[in-house]
Parts: sequence; C-alpha cells; structure tokens
Amino acid sequence: MAMASAMDLSPPTFFLSGTSTSSSSPSLRRLSSISVPGFRRHSYRKLQILCQATAGTEPQSGLSVSGSKLAARSGQDRLLKVPISNIRNFSIIAHIDHGKSTLADKLLQVTGTVQNRDMKEQFLDNMDLERERGITIKLQAARMRYVYEDTPYCLNLIDTPGHVDFSYEVSRSLAACEGALLVVDASQGVEAQTLANVYLALENNLEIIPVLNKIDLPGAEPEKVLREIEEVIGLDCSKAIFCSAKEGIGITEILDAIVQRIPAPLDTAGNPLRALIFDSYYDPYRGVIVYFRVIDGKVKKGDRIFFMASGKDYFADEVGVLSPNQIQVDELYAGEVGYIAASVRSVADARVGDTITHYSRKAESSLPGYEEATPMVFCGLFPVDADQFPDLRDALEKLQLNDAALKFEPETSSAMGFGFRCGFLGLLHMEIVQERLEREYNLNLITTAPSVVYRVNSVNGDTTLCSNPSRLPDPGQRKSVEEPYVKIELLTPKDYIGALMELAQERRGEFKEMKYIAENRASILYELPLAEMVGDFFDQLKSRTKGYASMEYSVIGYRESDLIKLDILINAEMVEPLSTIVHRDKAYSVGRALTQKLKELIPRQMFKVPIQACIGSKVIASEALSAIRKDVLAKCYGGDISRKKKLLKKQAAGKKRMKAIGRVDVPQEAFMAVLKLEREVL
Repeated sequence: MAMASAMDLSPPTFFLSGTSTSSSSPSLRRLSSISVPGFRRHSYRKLQILCQATAGTEPQSGLSVSGSKLAARSGQDRLLKVPISNIRNFSIIAHIDHGKSTLADKLLQVTGTVQNRDMKEQFLDNMDLERERGITIKLQAARMRYVYEDTPYCLNLIDTPGHVDFSYEVSRSLAACEGALLVVDASQGVEAQTLANVYLALENNLEIIPVLNKIDLPGAEPEKVLREIEEVIGLDCSKAIFCSAKEGIGITEILDAIVQRIPAPLDTAGNPLRALIFDSYYDPYRGVIVYFRVIDGKVKKGDRIFFMASGKDYFADEVGVLSPNQIQVDELYAGEVGYIAASVRSVADARVGDTITHYSRKAESSLPGYEEATPMVFCGLFPVDADQFPDLRDALEKLQLNDAALKFEPETSSAMGFGFRCGFLGLLHMEIVQERLEREYNLNLITTAPSVVYRVNSVNGDTTLCSNPSRLPDPGQRKSVEEPYVKIELLTPKDYIGALMELAQERRGEFKEMKYIAENRASILYELPLAEMVGDFFDQLKSRTKGYASMEYSVIGYRESDLIKLDILINAEMVEPLSTIVHRDKAYSVGRALTQKLKELIPRQMFKVPIQACIGSKVIASEALSAIRKDVLAKCYGGDISRKKKLLKKQAAGKKRMKAIGRVDVPQEAFMAVLKLEREVL
C-alpha cells in the first residue's frame, strides 16, 4: 500500500497521442511532455484530453499540421491580387440533399477561408429557413485562396440550390462561372435534378467535373454510379473524384482538379467596364447591395457607375468581395466576383441581369443578361390586417430584388380585401416566399389556393390569359380554354413503377415512354396538366415510393381541355373567392367536397341557408344549413292541432321574410379552411 501511494504521488509525464517530442512545432514540443507534481492518476486522463484539445488543430481533411497552417495562411491572404490566369470561377450543382452545402463547408475550411472556431454546418446557408429545412434556397458566393504547386490561385465558389423550384437561381450562378462541380450521391445515383442541372451547365459551355460524394456510406456503390453517369448523362468519368465531404476525403483532389481543369476567365481588363449582376438584396441602411461578376474592365471604389437597363447612375461607395462575408477592397477587375454598395434606394434601379458600366466610359453594348423567369403557379396573398397592405407591397418589392423569379400584381377580393396575385416557379417556391414575407417583414398573410394560367380563346377571335377564376369570360363568350402541360420525368426504383404510373394516370397524365437507366432504376416520362401537379403531386410521389423517387419537369405548351368554372352559391349569392377552374370530370367530386366543408364551417343562421356548387346555372352538388328555430309550441299544453299549425305557419312566414332580406357572412376561418381543402381536392 505504501508503495502504491508513493506511485500515486509521483509527478506524472504526459505524452500527446498523434504528436512526437521531435515535432518541428515549438508549441507541440512544449505540450508533448508535461510533468505535473501532485496530480493523482484519476486526473491524468482529463489533463491528457485537455492537452489533445489544445494541440489538436489538425483538420479532418487529412492535411498535415504544416498543410493546415499553410491553408490558414492562404485563407488570410485571400484578398491579395492574383493574375487573371490564376482566377477560377466555379459552381456546385447537384440534386437536392446530395451534399452540396457540406462540400462547400469543407472547401471553405480546408482553404482557411473560415476558421475552425467560426465553422458551423451549412455555413453558406445563412437563412433560418434554410437551416430548419436542410435545403439551399439562395445562391451564395465565396472567395477562396488556394496554393497549388507554390502558386496562389483565387477560387470563386457559388453554391446553388438543388430543388427544381429554384432552378432559376442555378441558371444565374452558372452564367457567372467557367466550370462546375457535379456532385452525385454515391448511394443514390443520378436523380432528376442531376440531369436538369447538367443540361443547364452544358448550355452555358461549362467544364464539368464529376464528384462522387458520400463514398463512406455503407450503401455507397461508386462504380455503379459512375456507369450511370456515363450512360445517362454521357460525361467522361475517367477522371471522376471520389470524396466524402463529411469525413474530408478527397477535398484536396477536388481543389487540385478545379485549378487544373477549369479554364481561367478571359483577360479583358483593358476594355470598358461591363459587369453582370447575378444577385442583389436590400439593406435598410445601405440600400440595394448588388452581387456581380466583372466580365470586362475594372471598377474601383468611388467610381461613377451606370446601370445600362435602368439608365440610372450612382457612385460606388463600397466595393468588395464575398469571402464569404463582405470584405472591402479597393478594386475589382475582369474575372473577379464581388459586391457594390452605391446607396441605391429604389429597388427598380438595380435589377438582376442588368449590366454595370462606367458613366464616363460606357460600354458599347450590354451583356445578354438572363432569360426572364416564367411563373408557373399563381396564388393570392392578402394581409390579415388591411392596414398592412402598403407594408406587403414594399416587402414584395424588396423580396423581388432578392428573388428575381417572383412576379406580382395588385388584386382585389370581395372576401379578403386588397392584396396581390403572385406568380411562382413551383409550390415550394410559393411556400418559401410566404414564410420569408411573414418572418423577415413581420406580416400576417392569407394565401389562396394555387392555380395556373389558362389561355381563353373567345368567339370573337381574341385570346386572353386568365390566372384568376373570377376573370374567366362567360360560357357564351368563350370558344375554348387551354391549360399548360408539362413534360415530367420520374426516376424511381423498379419496385415503385406501378405506383407512380397509377398516380400519373389519376392526374390525367399521358404516358410517353419508360426506360431502364440502370439494372434496378427506371425513368418514366409523362405529359400531364400543370394544374394537376400544383396540388399534392410531389407529396404523393414521395409517399408512394417511400421517398426514393425524384422528379423533374418542364413546360411544353398549352393544350385545349374540357375546363369549366365551378361557382359556389351561398343563399343564392355567388361567393367569388371560392370559385375554381376544374376539369369537367372532376367537377362533381370537388363541388361535393366544398359544399360539405362549408356546411361544417358556416355558423347557422335564423333561416335555412342553401349551399350550392354550380356550373353556370346547373346545380351539381348541394347542402343546406338548417335554421336556428325557436320552439313556438312550448306554450301549447294541449288544445287543438290547428292552434299549433297556425303558430308554425306564422314562424315559417317570418323565416321566409328573413331569408329574402338576410345576408350570410362567411367567416375568415371558413375561407381559410376551404382554401386548404381546395389544395387537397384540386
């Protein structure tokens, strides 16, 4: 025992795991051997862990300690200028949830752009909404510095969304790049949005580097996925990179490939300034902040700049780069990506796709810009409080600056007052815009059921576009109604082919072709009305395939359909906000569902209230709210039956009079519930 206690009190010496006493680092030499008198054995482990935490600066990427220090030093020097030949502009594209944001995080970490202490998951996803849902909504830019073969390179990364509803963000970011990393999940393979993004990149003539992510997963099949990419997309995968963004495997190889394989921008710094605006947002203190890529020339702080599309000029108060936070610099030249703050107060003066040039030395022609986004899904946005209408208008204008695919126009509803008819690229886009308006601008909103734009051919030869059922011409004035059709590609494991074909047939889909892209994965092609897809089609797709299927769609034009306007009458008065445009085959089921729901929601009146669904003057479904009745026979304790009949007849006459002059107020809750129901049944 005495010997044991003597051993306990002897001063221990600690050796850090993973380090050597002959380490070249003085700090590691000091920490590698520590002698502490008076410590007992049970404290040794705690101190050893503490020492490891202090010295454990080696990143997960597999870089050596000296390599990580070099990366950190490169990150700190990222504002230093490099020749145009050493600039690389690239984007990351992939299907949703294939690991784009995780890969971007690791690139920022390995290049030292973001220090380990500041690092967090989804670093570039700076919206709460993006973090909550685990998806990227907005494109984000970041400038990195990477030393390859002792030569510094400037890498401008643009991280993009993966969902089909945000493809406009992807197309804008690709127009500002020379290359793209195509990230494919090694366990899931090629999916619908993978194909769509590749085609966007090929349209922009970008150099594509295939990257197989998540190779550390037990279900990963990288060789099989490589064959899929070559067969389905047609890309040469002989130089594909295997990586795991989470574990840090293959990150250095990706950075090397970016330098080696992506071309540098053209050296046009001597030409008149032309810069393409690819994104912007509104800052309440600094006005409109513009994100741009310099195509030709140079721009300095204090320059007088001119927006070619809007014809406005401002002084550049602040010029800087995104790394990934805004950092001011004195000058940006051809090939570089950055931002300008010029105290632009009007959101209409600096639009996405506009060209920036110098006021004194204007460019001869503006850049092509971007193709205008065509909204596919429409809905009405109304403030719950009518006093918030001006705030809603301002909020939509500012949000449109940040989300160029959003379109809106004023609208008036007899039930909900003043609001806006808004156009979106899809249902998720609609949902995200509504959430952003409520969170970022403190608005309380009502959303009507989503609808699409119909083309109405009148008997007099005119053709009009109609997105609101209340604006549909009368049956006598219209010759035909056309609705937009989409070509939809469904990628699914072979076990779920039957379930998806059944879903598409239910939605009036026309089968086109089916092919196997791999041994157990099939591609099914359908053409179906967009109106059938704006409801719960995507939710049904995921639930019927247990989440394994994916989809990608594109609008192919308008086709004539047997469409009718379904009106709702309450007490013989038409309620305009509840009118819908439906296919004749679905009119009865939709009308029955709406009348039954309204019967539950509208409070009973002193008179009988009929609730009817009509096509023109023909009633196809009807329900009735019974009247609240006073028991007029309560005072009759007997006597002749004629006395009771007289009292009941008198009551009936009063109810009839009341019904003629009475009015039914539909409560707001009823509108909300019915609008929700419309989304489910349409």
